[in-house]
Amino acid sequence: MKISELKELRLLDISEMNAKLIEFKSELFNLRFQLAVGQLANPMRIREVKKSIAQIKTAIKEHEIMKLK
Repeated sequence: MKISELKELRLLDISEMNAKLIEFKSELFNLRFQLAVGQLANPMRIREVKKSIAQIKTAIKEHEIMKLK
């Protein structure tokens, strides 16, 4: 994700972030399946999706922490 996308992501509420997380997890599953079958065109996409998942999880955790304060 680009920096501008991360800023927009942090403005979303937790339910929208969870929806994006599910979307990225689904994409990661499909990419891993393509890798196993041998049809993956861009193997670097797996790394990008994993990074995006981590960024979303971090943003969700930040929202939860801010809500507790």
